[in-house]
Amino acid sequence: MGGEQVTGVEEAVGRPAGAGPLLLGVRHHGPGSARAVRAALEEARPRIVLIEGPPEADALIPLAAAEEMRPPVALLAHAVDEPGRSAFWPLAEFSPEWVAIRWALEHDVPARFIDLPATHTLAWGRQEDEAGVEGESPLDAETADSEGDAGPASEPGPGSEPGPGSEPGPASEPGPGSGPADVRIDPLGVLAQTAGYDDPERWWEDVVEHRGVGKGDALAPFTVLEEAMGALRETYGSGGHDRDLVREAYMRLQVRAAQREFEDGVAVVCGAWHVPALRRKATVAADKALLKGLPKVKTDMTWVPWTHRRLSRVSGYGAGIDSPGWYGHLFSAPDRPVERWMTKVAGLLRAEDRLVSSAHVIEAVRLAETLAAMRGRPLPGLSETTDAVRAVMCEGSDVPLALVEDRLVVGDVLGEVPSTAPAVPLQRDLARLQRRLRLKPEALERELELDLRKETDAARSRLLHRLRLLGVAWGEPAASRGSTGTFRETWRLRWEPELSVRVAEAGVWGTTVLSAATAKAEADAVTAQGLADVTALAERCLLAELPDALPTVMRILADRAALDTDVGRLAQALPALVRSLRYGDVRGTDTGALGEVAAGLAERVFVGLPPACAALDADGAEEMRRHVDAVHGAVGLLGDAPAAGQGHLRARWQSVLRVLCGRDTVPGVIRGRAVRLLLDDGELAQEEAARLMGLVLSPGTPPADAAAWIEGFVGGGSGGGMLLVHDERLLGLVDAWLTGVPAEAFTDVLPLLRRTFSAYEPGVRRTLGELVRRGPGAGSGATGAGSGIPGFASELDPVRADAVLPVLRLLLGLDEVAEHIGKDPVGVTG
Repeated sequence: MGGEQVTGVEEAVGRPAGAGPLLLGVRHHGPGSARAVRAALEEARPRIVLIEGPPEADALIPLAAAEEMRPPVALLAHAVDEPGRSAFWPLAEFSPEWVAIRWALEHDVPARFIDLPATHTLAWGRQEDEAGVEGESPLDAETADSEGDAGPASEPGPGSEPGPGSEPGPASEPGPGSGPADVRIDPLGVLAQTAGYDDPERWWEDVVEHRGVGKGDALAPFTVLEEAMGALRETYGSGGHDRDLVREAYMRLQVRAAQREFEDGVAVVCGAWHVPALRRKATVAADKALLKGLPKVKTDMTWVPWTHRRLSRVSGYGAGIDSPGWYGHLFSAPDRPVERWMTKVAGLLRAEDRLVSSAHVIEAVRLAETLAAMRGRPLPGLSETTDAVRAVMCEGSDVPLALVEDRLVVGDVLGEVPSTAPAVPLQRDLARLQRRLRLKPEALERELELDLRKETDAARSRLLHRLRLLGVAWGEPAASRGSTGTFRETWRLRWEPELSVRVAEAGVWGTTVLSAATAKAEADAVTAQGLADVTALAERCLLAELPDALPTVMRILADRAALDTDVGRLAQALPALVRSLRYGDVRGTDTGALGEVAAGLAERVFVGLPPACAALDADGAEEMRRHVDAVHGAVGLLGDAPAAGQGHLRARWQSVLRVLCGRDTVPGVIRGRAVRLLLDDGELAQEEAARLMGLVLSPGTPPADAAAWIEGFVGGGSGGGMLLVHDERLLGLVDAWLTGVPAEAFTDVLPLLRRTFSAYEPGVRRTLGELVRRGPGAGSGATGAGSGIPGFASELDPVRADAVLPVLRLLLGLDEVAEHIGKDPVGVTG
């Protein structure tokens, strides 16, 4: 074949012998195109089918016939040395390419992909990243994707979805050697506008989706569409993207090679935008010149599950469609698609407890048909059926209609791929664990409640935590309902297709989930920026049960803690360590080393906190107050664990609080909070607390400082309102101080006081108002529990208090889980 030989694809579509290959231009993910492709192949009976897609996937084509294969699926290509650089080629049941593949397999006809190899498209993406190219990828551009595609592109993450289906759109990227990007056209939009339509989707439905393929007429749609694309390309050239020229040159070379082997028995299924380019005369030398010097990267390919939601345009997919669920219905419905669709809608609404009868379905069908006739459409389309559903089944409300659009028009269908599909070892181990633990990936978000005392639930928890550590966010922790014990976990699970890329990317850390998570945790510990990051990592290692990684993380944590002099960071790290101890206990993990680090970290906080609290501004004081609260909670959870040579942690912390109470250089909000914490722990008598409050609220204290002290004592969501309700002596001190604040200072302290008291429950504020109205402090001379409040005794009655304990144990369920106290001391806490 000489360098000046021209392609043999210049004849018209569908001619007899010698007419060249059969070019079937399609809209990617178009059910009308899919039906037309199937009819054309049945009529033409080609000897080979060429399909737009990466040739590296040729070996994967036979898997499409596997019994376990369920579309939607996608071909995934990723760089071997950089798994995060990837590209997808999604295929649904109603995609013409999928129909062509299945037809070829069913009729024992060879099928090949002929688009530019993924090794080049992934390398293009790397070059752009290195060069800092900005702009919208042609694959991610929101486009009318009826006719061709802009070709797959690689991006540094799993968010790119190239495919058979990324059309020329409104923006472009520079191609190799190209100048400034031209404006790219929307072929479907241009054709619809020419036909007098303002909605390209509606035009496509009228001329393609609602048009049946008659006998002997199988090739007519492709002929008409080719003529339209030819006119557009004469006007707009390549549509503004030079890469299309490179891809089309490669496709022409592949078509020539197939013709040499199969002569006229060649059928090509590609985006209709490319058909005029494949039809035109071009020399072999010119095509090879366009391909010379293309960059390459080593690439692996496999099949991965896909979802209808990821096929939708709103997902950012460049060849996305607005209604994948609707298109899937149109393709699969054997007859009466509108009636069957309305039945689906009725079933969904009934499942959501809405009253929808058969009469509603009948009236909705009639209304949709009437609307189609009034609008001059051959059959009801999505807009007519949606209007009918809104009016008849949803009673004019868009709220239930939004559910229909989300669940049916778009849909949450998740495809499946056979276990024999190529996969990295980590993916195979994950699939094995998913089967063993009965955790099937699903596209629809669902909640999973786990009881960590059960072996299977504990294993599920470990798996989800290990995957999160690897960056595979299949599950996200959520607040547990109905229980606050540490033996409960709640997860929100949702499998997204790009997680397959994350798994491939994580494969560099190991061949199993456990080994990969361990290696990743050790590496993260070394590269962690701050003490809080290492502490959080230690917590995640315990949650994921990574005993081999924990020693490394703990060593780095101890080194960081010894060198860190910032009390704020130390105080921020301590609660995470204590949470790790609690989770470690409920999982039966040895946390002895973690307890030693926590005790040492607490001691460093105790020593450095008082000096760190001096001379702080308002913002710094509020931040330090939050650290004090966090450390107090952590010490309470640690209990009486011995601190190195310093007695008990709780006693040491209480001595620190006493120091904070009495230092005038410490901001008022911290001093007030220290007094409150000591009072709540029973380490400070009420008389002493009242004395300290009286000193602060004396006329000699600046009003702003006094207001800050009050905020620390009764604010911050610490239950201070109930304290004032039950101790009128303290309420009287606050009231007397407030009424004595000078008018010129009152405006300055008012915002602070409002912030403090507005956080109280409405009932608490109302009770405080009533107490102030009748004169708080009337019982301030009394001592004891009641402090003179009506309905309260002056002293506690231990006998009556003990009588309540059995009821409290029953309400808290302590008797039911008493058997777990020895092995799960923290799991019974609520």
